[in-house]
Amino acid sequence: MPLASHSTATVAQVLSGIDFPANKQKLVDYAQKNNADAEVLETIKQMPEAEYTSMADVFKGVGQSH
Repeated sequence: MPLASHSTATVAQVLSGIDFPANKQKLVDYAQKNNADAEVLETIKQMPEAEYTSMADVFKGVGQSH
């Protein structure tokens, strides 16, 4: 799905510099502070509730978002 790969790169960009571990709400808050667009915020909001310990975990979460 091309959107997922685009979203992964964009999510990585807006979350650049975040301190891990981070839960989903921390990811959303951080993305909002970095002026993420609505599509990226929606992608993050659809990720599973989890404790993300690295950007690799975030990418897995993005892959599970629907």
